[in-house]
Amino acid sequence: MHECPVCEAEVTISADPVEGELLECEECGIELEILALDPITLGEAPDAEEDWGE
Repeated sequence: MHECPVCEAEVTISADPVEGELLECEECGIELEILALDPITLGEAPDAEEDWGE
């Protein structure tokens, strides 16, 4: 189990995590991203930005 960097709730990560994988904290609902694998580091996922066809 790992800790949400926002609300400090426990976050479940799959058995074979991938760097860049997106997760959702079940407690606060924020979208998280796996930033590193050794050790596993979680951070807030960046907001998706529209490119408006650029």
